[in-house]
Amino acid sequence: PHHFMKGFCMKTVDYFDPTANCILYQGDCLKLLESIPDGFVSLVVTSPPYNLGKPYENRLELNDYLFQQRQIIEACTRVLNPSGSICWQVGNYVDNGEIIPLDIILYPIFAGLGLQLRNRIVWHYGHGLHASKRFSGRYEVVLWFTKSNSYTFNLDPVRVPQKYPQKKYFKGPQKGNLSGNPLGKNPSDVWDIPNVKANHVEKTIHPCQFPVELIERLVLAMTYENEWVLDPFMGVGTSAVAALMHGRRAIGAEIMPEYIDVAKERIHMAETGKLRVRPMYRPVYDPNAPELNVPPKVVKLVDNKPQQPRLLDESEDYSTEAES
Repeated sequence: PHHFMKGFCMKTVDYFDPTANCILYQGDCLKLLESIPDGFVSLVVTSPPYNLGKPYENRLELNDYLFQQRQIIEACTRVLNPSGSICWQVGNYVDNGEIIPLDIILYPIFAGLGLQLRNRIVWHYGHGLHASKRFSGRYEVVLWFTKSNSYTFNLDPVRVPQKYPQKKYFKGPQKGNLSGNPLGKNPSDVWDIPNVKANHVEKTIHPCQFPVELIERLVLAMTYENEWVLDPFMGVGTSAVAALMHGRRAIGAEIMPEYIDVAKERIHMAETGKLRVRPMYRPVYDPNAPELNVPPKVVKLVDNKPQQPRLLDESEDYSTEAES
């Protein structure tokens, strides 16, 4: 359907169409990938099914899982442009109390295709299952690969506030000048972002939903406006929301019809100014300083312009608004 609002026409389709803003394909991602030309997308970002026996997965043996992942990763590499990136977000496969780190067993597949690992980003979160026979797991990993040595990386849009913003050089030729970048610092490769639990503003029916702001950082750092962001395991459309919020185009596949329905609804809510998200610049909640808490933001897609500010940008043209 086409949705019209203030002159903005959002074209969402369920098949490959290079003139669309958003492609939500219901079915096997390999079928969708077959229809995408070589070098078409700028970023592949996904959280593939973890093979943990959750209701939306067929539990695969590890070797079958790796074979399936290899097929999909090969197809994603084909459709990625030469300056593009692949971000594969994975956790641990738990088998009878033993953990198997999926990033380690998947790494040879990417390396074998000539992709280059730029960062192994640790996503740390505060809540999860409590273990009794090992330390409780509180992180997952984003493997960021590029297709070449000439790749897109925009640091400024994802800088975070300096710990000591007024710190100055105390000696040498720079004495008296600010020692840190006034735009903020590099967010490093350890990201503290709350996971989507029952009381999270973005929570849907999906059992392993990832937060919009995790994908926002990757979209802002690794793409430019109007470029395509692909998620082969789209779930409830988090990657599509993050891409569209920032004026990118989104393409994704999902096999579960109920998740496609939720993805369509979330995107429609963003178009009509009703989608609530956790803002990128909101710090992790500190019970000792509740006054620092930042309320959810309400997203509205307008003229395909970016919809969240830079982490440090509180400018007036910010087109989401705090809930009243």
